[in-house]
Amino acid sequence: MTDVQTYKLYSRVARLGSFSAAARECGLAQSQVSRMIAELEAGLGARLLARTTRAVVPTEAGMEFLSRIETILASIEDAENSIRETGELRGTLRIAMPSTLAIRVVLPRMAAFTERHPKLQIEVMLDDKRQDMVREAVDVGIRVGILPDMSGTARLIGTMQRVVAAAPAYLERYGTPLVPQDILRHRIVGGPAGSHATSWQFERDGKQESVDLLPQISVNDTAGALATATAGLGIISTTSWACRMDVGSGALVRLLPDWKMADLPVHAYFPMGRATRMAARAFVEFIEAAFVRDGMAPL
Repeated sequence: MTDVQTYKLYSRVARLGSFSAAARECGLAQSQVSRMIAELEAGLGARLLARTTRAVVPTEAGMEFLSRIETILASIEDAENSIRETGELRGTLRIAMPSTLAIRVVLPRMAAFTERHPKLQIEVMLDDKRQDMVREAVDVGIRVGILPDMSGTARLIGTMQRVVAAAPAYLERYGTPLVPQDILRHRIVGGPAGSHATSWQFERDGKQESVDLLPQISVNDTAGALATATAGLGIISTTSWACRMDVGSGALVRLLPDWKMADLPVHAYFPMGRATRMAARAFVEFIEAAFVRDGMAPL
């Protein structure tokens, strides 16, 4: 019977896409790793990895096998973590989140968590697009905005204020909107925060205004959308945290400060539902507490 260590080794080779990287991580010789994976494939009677000169990629059978054994490996890690008197977590925690949220909000707040669990390996997957979290073996995803229907479970952990902003150079050339309807005469930069919206909604003193959107340029990455706006290409709607440094430096100017846009919810999404690992739950509790301290607590 194949031992658990071989399954762990296969998981690392498949995720890292490299025999040598997995060997270094596990403290083994590359030849030893190759031999163990070859023996695993021979025992199963199936090719798990497609080997090329550039990368090692799981086959269809390899991805199916990977998704099944990683669930088992995660359960073993949880069992081990649950009986450690120190409360220190070990194993690998895979987190998926949008790049700008990670860089400007989450990662700067993670030092205390990593110090508390120094033997926990953390893999952060940055992508503003919706990932297949089950296929990618993600333990928890952090998402901003309304979640689509998913099979896992979600937990509201914070909210972010949504604002509109533009570069000083753009405002000098095209003027500054004073009321929401003025935006209709301006150029719009579309980004992920509003990628599925057809209008921007504003509210002041109980009065609501809706502005139809027709972006001149759209970017599927928040950092790219912010760069587009700071370059003077148009007005952007994003979260106050995403553009905080740009507004602070003067690269962007916040517009319509007397008008409020609906806050965006921040959810922790657990693809495995009730089977969510201990490390993922611990991370979410930690980051939620950080959000509370920084004024991003749920309403």
